[in-house]
Amino acid sequence: MLQLKNLRKSYHVGDSVTHALDDVSISFRNQEFVAILGPSGSGKTTMLNVIGGLDRYDSGDLIINGKSTKNFKETDWDAYRNNSVGFVFQNYNLISHLSIIANVELGMNLSGVPASERRKRAIDALTEVGLKDHISKNPNQLSGGQMQRVAIARALANDPDILLCDEPTGALDTETSVQIMKLIKKLSKDRLVVMVTHNSDLAKEYASRIVNFQDGKILNDSNPFTPDNEKDTFNLKRTKMSYWNAIKLSFTNIMTKKGRTTLTAFASSIGIISIAIVLALSNGFQKQIDTTMSKALAKYPVTITKTATDLNSIRDRDTANKNVKNRGYITAKQDRLQKSSHENKITREYINYVKKINPKYANNISYQVGVSLNLIGNNNGQIKPVQFSPLPAGTAASQAYEQMQSQAASVSFMGSSVFPTSLDQSKGNFLKDNYQLLSGTWPSKATDLVMVVDNKNSLNLNVLKNLGIKIKSGEKLDYHKLIGKEFKVVSNNNYYQELPTGMFVPKKPDKTMYDNSKIKLRLVSVIRPKNEDSMALLSEGIVYSDKLAVKIIDENQNSAIVKAQKKTSRNVMTGQNMNATVKKQMMQSIGGSALPAGIMIYPNDFDSKDKVLDYLDKWNKGKKKKDQILYTDMSSAVTSMTGGLLSGITTVLVAFAAISLVTSMIMIGILTYTSVLERTKEIGILKALGARKKDITRVFDAETFILGIFSGVLGIVIAQLLIFPINSVLYSMTDLANVAQLNPVHALILIVISTILTVLGGHLPARMAAKKDAAIALRSE
Repeated sequence: MLQLKNLRKSYHVGDSVTHALDDVSISFRNQEFVAILGPSGSGKTTMLNVIGGLDRYDSGDLIINGKSTKNFKETDWDAYRNNSVGFVFQNYNLISHLSIIANVELGMNLSGVPASERRKRAIDALTEVGLKDHISKNPNQLSGGQMQRVAIARALANDPDILLCDEPTGALDTETSVQIMKLIKKLSKDRLVVMVTHNSDLAKEYASRIVNFQDGKILNDSNPFTPDNEKDTFNLKRTKMSYWNAIKLSFTNIMTKKGRTTLTAFASSIGIISIAIVLALSNGFQKQIDTTMSKALAKYPVTITKTATDLNSIRDRDTANKNVKNRGYITAKQDRLQKSSHENKITREYINYVKKINPKYANNISYQVGVSLNLIGNNNGQIKPVQFSPLPAGTAASQAYEQMQSQAASVSFMGSSVFPTSLDQSKGNFLKDNYQLLSGTWPSKATDLVMVVDNKNSLNLNVLKNLGIKIKSGEKLDYHKLIGKEFKVVSNNNYYQELPTGMFVPKKPDKTMYDNSKIKLRLVSVIRPKNEDSMALLSEGIVYSDKLAVKIIDENQNSAIVKAQKKTSRNVMTGQNMNATVKKQMMQSIGGSALPAGIMIYPNDFDSKDKVLDYLDKWNKGKKKKDQILYTDMSSAVTSMTGGLLSGITTVLVAFAAISLVTSMIMIGILTYTSVLERTKEIGILKALGARKKDITRVFDAETFILGIFSGVLGIVIAQLLIFPINSVLYSMTDLANVAQLNPVHALILIVISTILTVLGGHLPARMAAKKDAAIALRSE
């Protein structure tokens, strides 16, 4: 039973106030046909909307089966409309993109009725209104009378207690109007029917009760009803549209606008296309780089030096950006680089261990002994010191020594002045494998020297000058002026003289020193890297065999300067005090130590390099950190650095491409808002059927969700198609085949990103749609 007690409803427009309901009180029977008559603007439709929960009253009370609605929440009104009320409108208010049966099922979708039962009830309702044979048609295929019958079937499908009809015959001809009135009268036998109409004749003929309305008040009631006090028997079943139903409803709407949807999806996919192509190129180039690195860096040496860097400890875990509390003092800490410095204790035992490396994995090993060669040359009778490095040769003995010491104490990662010895000659020769012979013959003895030039056959000017060759920048030098050039290595006893103070200084070179030297070196070849992609494994200039260094050490181990240096911690050449590390370097420089300053191990290929590293790691297993020998794998470092650079470039390009994604998100928001405006009446219909704000939001979110997936998939498909011409162009320009390769994981991630951004872009308009007033939405066209 439905009761209205002292209901008031006013509309405020500017300073004027219109009282649509002015202290209205009326009660209705559970089964009757009530016609409400009155002029336009009298408040009839407002009362109908208040009864149906589409509009809210200002004061008074609406009682449903003994239940007051004063404290109803928004969701309570939604459930009330869905469970207890069925609306029949003058303009039918069918959703045009849904079939007839889908329109009828719509209210049951919100009630959570199972699909099979929902279809059965919809067919029964359509059968009851005489439209069983039209269930598969769309609304635009029906006449006005048939569409009104569909609206009635929709209102009946959920078996409501109250049927509210707003001018149900207003848009129909006389004959059809009579048919609809007969149908409504028949329905009133099982439920309360409240009809608003201007047609008094039809009302008097078919309605069982007529209420005249004017200026928001009831003028008269032909069959008033005064109920007894009724117990609260009202039950609400909460409505909820499932995500799947929301998706189906949105998909149906999208399919009615295929052209616009496709254009929208394409515009939204531009960002995805851009990012997909960037990632495909980045992925492909990274694979090309990895392949190239594998070839070019395969034999790049694994380096072991006296002082190594512990890459694990260099990651300072105390560098968090969070400020500590100011307590008025500072704390001293060790420099990170010093902290990460590790002293390798290279022993004879370790050298013997390295020499046992399987030649199948690393056939070439060089030992950087760091001994001063004490070189002199005879240039047309002039005996002068010779220096192989490109550093300018100094005149002072102390300057020459400091330069030599600097070179001996460090091992360059980008080139060595010592070429390695092959462990197994049958497995190849380092120089022949990596360098091209320009002139002369390959070295065969420890005393053979090799001149290394760059790919353009050029050489540092200072190298030639230090060899005693007078030449200017830009001048050309024939190979025959280099091949056969000889130098002498002077022993320590002939090269240094002891002063009365006990200090040692180099003697001035002369012919006697030159003639008495037992070790004669000869430049036998000029070589260069085999191609432009070759790494600088050897320094440009004069390089020699590590066997030469061993030969010099054997000659100088018992020299006077070595014996003197062993007895003191002071430098016997400069008089300066030395710590243990500097003294070791000094002893190596003057030939007093056979232990190398560094070791370079050249793997045969990338796979072999892993075997070499495993072999070196076995040495450290079980040893304390201070006793471990750390190595530097430059090929991995260079590969990592290159990969990081490419990753950085990719990130920047993706960031730029992402701008179009943001633009797409904004565009989706605009398009969704346009869709909201276009579907305002549909929003009103859904609310009239009991849809919650969440359900309305869900419908439009589902639409943008579908659009986002479609945009993402379309973008990936287009990007994949563009990859073919891109690869063709790149191949014609670089001879690199199939550079662009889109990772399937990246493709999937981009589709997900597209969907998320599209849903985010459309969510705000969806929320706006959910907040629309139902009564106003229903009046929109």
